[in-house]
Amino acid sequence: MDVLEFADAGAWDDWLEQHHATAPEAWLRIRRKNADVALLTIGDALDGALCHGWIDGLRRSLDAVSFLQRSSPRRARSPWSQVNVAKVEALEAAGRMRPGGLEQVAAARADGRWDAAYVRQAEAQVPPDLAAALTAAPLAAEAFEGLGLTARYAIVLPVLKARTPAARARLVQRSVAQLSARPGD
Repeated sequence: MDVLEFADAGAWDDWLEQHHATAPEAWLRIRRKNADVALLTIGDALDGALCHGWIDGLRRSLDAVSFLQRSSPRRARSPWSQVNVAKVEALEAAGRMRPGGLEQVAAARADGRWDAAYVRQAEAQVPPDLAAALTAAPLAAEAFEGLGLTARYAIVLPVLKARTPAARARLVQRSVAQLSARPGD
C-alpha cells in the first residue's frame, strides 16, 4: 500500500484531477485534530473525494500526529449518507464539484439513492416496522434494549437502507430472530 501525503486540499484536488478515473484507491496520511503538522485534514480529504466522485472508507491508526484514510471511487449503486448529501449540496453551491462527482450525484438522484440517504448514528430512530416486531417479541426487545448505540445502529441501518419492502421485511424478521436467540438454546 502506497501512502500519499498532501500538505493541503489543493494538492489532494490536483492528484484527484489527474487520477480519479484511473486509480483504484488512495491511502491518505491525515492530520489528527490538534496536531501541528502540514497534512491534509479529514474534512478536506472527504470534500475532495466527493467532488471527484470518490468516497472515504477504511481508517487505520498510524502515529501520534496522523492516521491513514482510504479513499476510492464510489461504486455503482452505493448508498449515500445524509451527511454526504449535505456536504455535496454545499460543494455544489460553492462551485467545487467536478465532472466525476457530478456524474455520481446525477446517478444517485436518478435512481432514488439521493432521496433515500441514510441518517447518521446519532440521529437514527428505530423504524416503526422494526419497533412493532420487537414489541411482539419480548426476548428480542429485551436484547435490543441491552445493546449499546453502535450495536443498535448495526441492526437499524440495514433496515433503513433496504431497497424493497420485501427486503426490509426479511431484515426485520432476521434481526428479531437473531435478537431472540440465546446462546446454548
